[in-house]
Amino acid sequence: MFIRAYLRASTAGQDATRASGALERFAAEHSQRIACEYVENESGAKADRPELLRLLADARAGDVLLVESIDRLSRLPESDWKRLKAAIDSRGLRIVALDLPTSHQGIKDSGGDEFTNRMLGAINSMLVEMMAAIARKDYEQRRERQAQGISKAKADGAYKGRPTDDDLHKRVRELLAAGLGVRAAARHAQCSTTTVMRIRDQLTEHM
Repeated sequence: MFIRAYLRASTAGQDATRASGALERFAAEHSQRIACEYVENESGAKADRPELLRLLADARAGDVLLVESIDRLSRLPESDWKRLKAAIDSRGLRIVALDLPTSHQGIKDSGGDEFTNRMLGAINSMLVEMMAAIARKDYEQRRERQAQGISKAKADGAYKGRPTDDDLHKRVRELLAAGLGVRAAARHAQCSTTTVMRIRDQLTEHM
């Protein structure tokens, strides 16, 4: 069984590998080992995440896509989630999430009768869909609360905007000037590819 672990954090300031130990322990408890890890700092509301796309490209039928929770895999709107889920299904991947017990059958050697396996599979598929919808709703509610907070702060004259990380910007500019691509620069600077592209675009505007 080939297990591909996907670890994601939303921002460069967060540790995307935080759940690595928990995933490894979970696999060991089921007499399995994680064969490959895909780690990135990208928003779950984005569909074009480089490491997730690489995982899909690498995957083979029967592989397990192991995540800490469904919201690590997706906070996508419904249309984007359906496309991602279709891609996962087309590659023959089985989604297993630590916080979704019904998915744990995907990491076990198949057993039981066909009817039971199909019933459990159908129930798990329904719960994965539900958890993906909850993850998106949570994302939208947090964004709405954030926007309300910013709006109030602006009205009170207290909003200053997000401070610029001058050291990070300098590091990214140096890496880009050295000829590194977006993904390589993001890896060396330990930030998201979105941040690198934003800094690159700012440089272009001032040229």
